Amino acid sequence: MNDQNSPSSVDGELVSTGVRSLRELIEIVSGRSLKEQMPAEDFGLAEALPFPFLALVGQYEMKLALLLTLINPAIGGVLLIGPRGTGKTTAVRGLLDLLPPVERSACFYGCLPEDIESGGIDAVCPDCAQKYARGDSLTRTDRVKLIELPLNALLEDVVGGIDERAAIHERMRLKRGILAHADLNLLYVDEVNMLERSITDAILDAAASGRYTVRRASISATYRSRFALIGSMNPEEGDLRPQIMDRFGLRVVVEGLLDPAQRLEAYHRTHAYLTNPRQTIAAFSEVTQTALDEIAAAKSLLPKVILPDEVAQAGIRLVQSLKIDTLRAEVTLFEAARAFAAADGRTTVTLDDLQQIAPMALRLRRSDFMSKFIESLAREDEAIRGQFNQ
Repeated sequence: MNDQNSPSSVDGELVSTGVRSLRELIEIVSGRSLKEQMPAEDFGLAEALPFPFLALVGQYEMKLALLLTLINPAIGGVLLIGPRGTGKTTAVRGLLDLLPPVERSACFYGCLPEDIESGGIDAVCPDCAQKYARGDSLTRTDRVKLIELPLNALLEDVVGGIDERAAIHERMRLKRGILAHADLNLLYVDEVNMLERSITDAILDAAASGRYTVRRASISATYRSRFALIGSMNPEEGDLRPQIMDRFGLRVVVEGLLDPAQRLEAYHRTHAYLTNPRQTIAAFSEVTQTALDEIAAAKSLLPKVILPDEVAQAGIRLVQSLKIDTLRAEVTLFEAARAFAAADGRTTVTLDDLQQIAPMALRLRRSDFMSKFIESLAREDEAIRGQFNQ
């Protein structure tokens, strides 16, 4: 028999045993010890480690617009317009660590306390009516999510359709689409100007009413879809239809950094993130937590923020002087100004708040075509009246 520490041959290869018993030798040869040491299989999955939002260099207006939308979703969302490589998508995905909490329905049917407040106890399902009578909460606390709409999404993916798993068992059941999953969340549409018309129309309908209905064969369902819409686009790739452009509250033009020092700092931070993303995220964790606390404080203060009449009148005069027709201009201007004041810890909107917000809220809202069209109609009406006077 071989010496205790001498090598032995297994399948033509030398294996140094170093064992004290035949059982240990059998375990080594059978591969059990080797299996225990083998690493886990790589399934190709990637953990979401977004670039820290506050690590973005410059781009003050873009960061401000996105943060104001987190504070006050009534702003109507944000449209980011700019060339490739200016950090638009990076900024939106970086919001993941800053998304505030939200109260969601804990019921299958989506019952909420405000349903009872507006429609009485019969406005909710029997289970929720019993919960309300016992004093139990009808909601649960959850974080706002970032829902991305893929460019290759089909209309059925967006609005929902027949559940294929139920169809296998010869049952008819609808599954929720992306718009339903976006309820009380942020819906991000990259390259929004490249969307198919049917998908654009579905998003517009849901954004306008906060809900939408899906009908397939003999069944239908209505889903809540209250979301803040964030879009990004490169104008080199095509224009955006005026109908969907009007749905975006704040419009931000994202340009490349002009300061060489800022561009160099952006490179250093990008290199650090690519080299060690966890370390880079940790380096900004303290300021990220501070920003999260500030957003929560501003959201709680927002209901107390008032818009003085003289400030509102100044805003109306500004909108009219710019010949802007859509009433969404005032909504965005005033709601963004309220969020701006809340972020500053104040409960009263000032003229300076309007001045800070006005470019983002009012740009790209004037229509030269409509102005010329209305002027031509006015001339035509005047000519008709002139004929009657003669």
